[in-house]
Amino acid sequence: SRGNATIIEKNDTCVLLDCGFSLKETSRRLARLGKTPEDIDAILITHEHGDHVRGAPMFAKKHGTALWMTEGTFQNYRYFDGYSPHLIGVDEPFEIKDIEIRPVAVPHDAAEPCQFLLSDGDINFGVLTDLGKITQPVIEHFIRCDALLLECNHDLEMLRNGSYLASLIQRVGGDFGHLNNQQSADFLASIDHSWLQHLAIAHVSEKNNCLDKAKEALISVLHCPEEYIDVANQELGLDWRHIQ
Repeated sequence: SRGNATIIEKNDTCVLLDCGFSLKETSRRLARLGKTPEDIDAILITHEHGDHVRGAPMFAKKHGTALWMTEGTFQNYRYFDGYSPHLIGVDEPFEIKDIEIRPVAVPHDAAEPCQFLLSDGDINFGVLTDLGKITQPVIEHFIRCDALLLECNHDLEMLRNGSYLASLIQRVGGDFGHLNNQQSADFLASIDHSWLQHLAIAHVSEKNNCLDKAKEALISVLHCPEEYIDVANQELGLDWRHIQ
């Protein structure tokens, strides 16, 4: 939760999904992947929580980058005052050059949160984090992904027996919080995961989860070797993954 951002590229189209790092840190991480801020065509925002949005206003202002978000996200993040973003509706697809984008509504403790399914018409990449439960519309939209970035936020027993206050345990583990390992595994069981070329887990709690538990839950469904599952490390992120 110290920062989230995902870069997606198709041909000469490059979008940034969320921008939760400072301007300097975002530029540094882009450079590690061989990109500059000027390469980014647009920033897609999932919701207004700081670890997903805090760097977006300054990035957009400095580099003239287009912002795309729901009306609820725009109205509930005061640092967007003075900006004129592209407002999107959940389940209303749109295009940014070579990438088709579908916002999908998710249950989370934000004003009008969404996650995104991105496609070039043949290949589908899903980003699914920051939701407290899997809904039927989520299953229907993410039923066939060639690559997936999936939240495995916490182990339920570690959360219940950890150091968090009762109110925070209820928030994180509730229907508008974050997915636990078993919920993510159950989601994979409900979709056609035979299409998956790449699977990376994200938003892993440093206090209420461990990678062994997260991977074990997913492997029980996928029956895959452990090395098949990537982890979006908070410090290092991920290297490029090529989807064919």
